[in-house]
Amino acid sequence: MSVWVATIRQETVAARRERLPQFLLVVFMAMIAASAFIGSAAKGTVTEVYQEAVREGLTSAPNPFTTISPLYYARNTVIYIILIAALLAIVIGAQSTLRDRRARTIDLVLSRDVPPVKYLAAKLAGTGLLLLFILAVAALVNIACIAVAIGSFPTPAQAARILALFGVAWLFLIPFVTLGMLNGIRCATATSGLLLPIVVWSIVIFILPLLGTAAHPVSLLNPVSKSAPAESRFFELTSALTGPLSLGEQFKSTTALILEDPQAAGTAEGGLLVILGFFIAACLALLMAGPNHMRRELHG
Repeated sequence: MSVWVATIRQETVAARRERLPQFLLVVFMAMIAASAFIGSAAKGTVTEVYQEAVREGLTSAPNPFTTISPLYYARNTVIYIILIAALLAIVIGAQSTLRDRRARTIDLVLSRDVPPVKYLAAKLAGTGLLLLFILAVAALVNIACIAVAIGSFPTPAQAARILALFGVAWLFLIPFVTLGMLNGIRCATATSGLLLPIVVWSIVIFILPLLGTAAHPVSLLNPVSKSAPAESRFFELTSALTGPLSLGEQFKSTTALILEDPQAAGTAEGGLLVILGFFIAACLALLMAGPNHMRRELHG
């Protein structure tokens, strides 16, 4: 059996036995399933208010939800990917390398004629395939729940856009997998191996966008953050510096365009290039990790 096959198989089997990833996976799938029904409940509330306004003669405008696209019900999934799936990716990545260090598997593997680059690439391939399978199931669950919520299946073109959303999500999540793996290689304790990547995640997702805008922090929890007008030269400068580094905002703007959100502006190509840049840089950073770091003793 080749190193690739053995390592990929080991990663997929071991990840399924970890309790924390299992918990996050259940929460993620539950929120993906609930997102369509949350959108349906919002539609019902707005429709009731509209009908009451019509009965009282307060409006003659058409119901705003009459011609709504099924893609509307997939928009909240973007937030769940950023908040829950990213944490799941970090935990899977960190536990992948922490598990090897705790069991001293790395010492055994590297004592053979196995280049560290090949071993790490195989581990990343295993976790990446596992994450791809999770997102594929989540996409099917999302489409099925949307069909239940609206009473009919999305058109093939709409279903393709939802699948594209989860495809971009895979590119978005791999850097968080590698972040967890790298910190699992370099950390001194298992606690810091999980904590430090989460701190970096919070900075990238929440702190960097706030440095470049005067928008209210709560707007970062929307599928499309509405940027407030720049009130000073400071925000103009910081926005230019932090904008490309705000991976979460790039992901939200790209997926909003994929889902045809009317609030989205610009083109998807720019955000997709930024996400691809993070993807490539993260993979290269992992593959450059040397065997000296991989063999460090894990305390606690």
